[in-house]
Amino acid sequence: MSYTKRIIPCLDIDNGRVVKGVNFVDIKDAGNPVEVAKKYDSMGADELVFLDITATHQDRKTIINTVENVANEVFIPLTVGGGVSKYSDVINLLNAGADKVAINSAAVRNPNLIDEVTSKIGSQCIVAAIDAKSTSNGSWKVYTHGGRKETDLDAVRWAKELNDRGAGELLVTSMDRDGTKDGFDNDLLKAISLEVTIPVIASGGAGTLLHMLEAIKEGKANAVLAASIFHYEIFSIKQVKEYLKNEGVLVRV
Repeated sequence: MSYTKRIIPCLDIDNGRVVKGVNFVDIKDAGNPVEVAKKYDSMGADELVFLDITATHQDRKTIINTVENVANEVFIPLTVGGGVSKYSDVINLLNAGADKVAINSAAVRNPNLIDEVTSKIGSQCIVAAIDAKSTSNGSWKVYTHGGRKETDLDAVRWAKELNDRGAGELLVTSMDRDGTKDGFDNDLLKAISLEVTIPVIASGGAGTLLHMLEAIKEGKANAVLAASIFHYEIFSIKQVKEYLKNEGVLVRV
């Protein structure tokens, strides 16, 4: 079956502002989240991902007010993550207007959280996020707390476990490629995609239209997420979709 591939801008939020970094550091301001979200909605984005990137690191909750403000202004599915540590956090975000909630560090700390949430409210609103970094032996390690803490988890095995525990989607970010515009880690994406049955969202490294196509064709991704190329208007969402359509990829136009 050929699924429609989604184009998803990402809003990394720090202290109430959209920011962008390289390899999870060197953070620069990229605008007001409500205004940026409205722009992407009007430009034809399929969904939006909103990540409060320092919420877990600073041990505080996602900025609920900002989520509410963004949700009031956009009319496409909104995924929100950052600072999610228990079931009530998921419910609070959904009540604030999120359509899906991304869980990362908390799932590593307590894998049963995925089972608990999906058994109560279903898998359709849970996105399990994985921040992965390559190792010298050709595998990938999982990192938590916004890429600050290394774990012993193998990214591919962890992805399969998240799939088996009931996550609805996987948001896979290559820390090696994040913000570099050098292309997605398609080896990582493919390794995970071949082991799971749920959609995989490619993240980290988008720099050209070809990169988006490669993530889908080579990495087997169901959706591509990008920040820099959209924030700094290197390409528009329309350009990405037209290019992919011309290359035979099924997209919503």
